[in-house]
Amino acid sequence: MPAAASRTHTGLPRRLRAELAPHRRAVALLAPPAAGWAVWASGPSWATPAFVVAAVAGAALGVVDARTHRLPDAVTLPAVAAAALLLGLAGAASDDDGRLLRSVAAAAVLGGAYLLLHLVNRRGLGLGDVKLAVLLGLPAGWAGWDAVWWTGVLPFLLGGLAALALVMTRRATRHTALAFGPWMLAGAAAALSLARLAG
Repeated sequence: MPAAASRTHTGLPRRLRAELAPHRRAVALLAPPAAGWAVWASGPSWATPAFVVAAVAGAALGVVDARTHRLPDAVTLPAVAAAALLLGLAGAASDDDGRLLRSVAAAAVLGGAYLLLHLVNRRGLGLGDVKLAVLLGLPAGWAGWDAVWWTGVLPFLLGGLAALALVMTRRATRHTALAFGPWMLAGAAAALSLARLAG
């Protein structure tokens, strides 16, 4: 089958299209401001396209996870590959191998940390969260180790406070399953925003 046959007029692969179709309005609403924020957060710089990819994919993943408690590989894995490739090109164009290596290391560190948490508590964190951590580690690493640290810590602080508020208002119990992806994304956005303001 020709490659074009697996794509629509939108240029999206079939599996990705199927994952996003039920959420297309919300994703279409969030993607432009996410892209605009990414342009601001990245400088702009040679790394801007990678930040935009991560941000737009993050907007889609946040919507899907909030609604379905799923972080589909059809969104996450292409975003990881594209962001890594674009950061590689950014590193070459800017002659800054240090940032590129830090991005790769940060993706590995965050992904490894989330994988350990997944192995300890498989119901608490899924493999989708692990893969999202890898994606978020790439731009965070480009921004610096402080951004990586806060990208790792803030989701647990924000998610924990939200869960506590839900329990206290009796809208949830200690056993209620809550989507963690949106809090990962919010934490990464906050960490990268702080890095941009500090830089």
